[in-house]
Amino acid sequence: MITSRGLIGSSVALLVLSGVFGLLNLQKTRGLRNDLIRSESDRQTADRLRLSREKDLKGRETAVAEANAKFANTHGKLASTEAELLKAQTEKNDLQAKLRANETEIAELRQRILDAEAKPAAANPPATASVSAAELQAQLEETKKQLEAAEKEKILLADKMRALQEPSTPSFVESARPRRPGLARDPGIRGSVLAVNQAYNFVVLSLGGRQGVEPDSEMLVLRGGSFIGKIRISSVEPATAIGDIITSSLARGVQVQPGDIVIYGGSNH
Repeated sequence: MITSRGLIGSSVALLVLSGVFGLLNLQKTRGLRNDLIRSESDRQTADRLRLSREKDLKGRETAVAEANAKFANTHGKLASTEAELLKAQTEKNDLQAKLRANETEIAELRQRILDAEAKPAAANPPATASVSAAELQAQLEETKKQLEAAEKEKILLADKMRALQEPSTPSFVESARPRRPGLARDPGIRGSVLAVNQAYNFVVLSLGGRQGVEPDSEMLVLRGGSFIGKIRISSVEPATAIGDIITSSLARGVQVQPGDIVIYGGSNH
């Protein structure tokens, strides 16, 4: 039979074991709670990074869409202006042809007047001298009227020619005219800044894959012929490119602005 002292000893041993297991379970619970807290913190950090990246991507997409719309609008204006220039050139050629014909007509009319005035009256027979002289005088007056009208028409044609020869092409035509495609490693390639996103520190350029622009190449930013900073190309579209502003290359207080000129500055490949 188990004595009371043995029973008490067994109970104490069981209580000690229960305490040990309880302490181990408590530590394990605390460890699990700490792991859960860290996991939740990591998840929240990952969510914030994801949201930030999505916001950055949307901002870039919006800027690219705006730049593409502006680029398409500029090309539309260019096409319209080139059509107007072609029409004006055709009109100019027509006016030049009319002017040459008018000058020829004036020369013929002057010659007719000279011939009529130099024709001797004695050459006509006596019976018809008065009639022929009157007819000749009428023809002479009519020819003079035609000459006067031709001279006025010549003046009008000359005025139209001068109006067509005056500079009327918008300044944006030269800047928007498509450039000859070439490699971005060509130092002569240049374009302009279409848009700037200061919040995300990137720009949209008027150059793209058609001009040979390559990712990770660098562009120098000029304003008024002076260097102000650098841009590193991050993505390339056919007609545009996105570049990150290298802030360390900018002087204090200087910011890249739309309209700044960019030229190829090297590659990091």
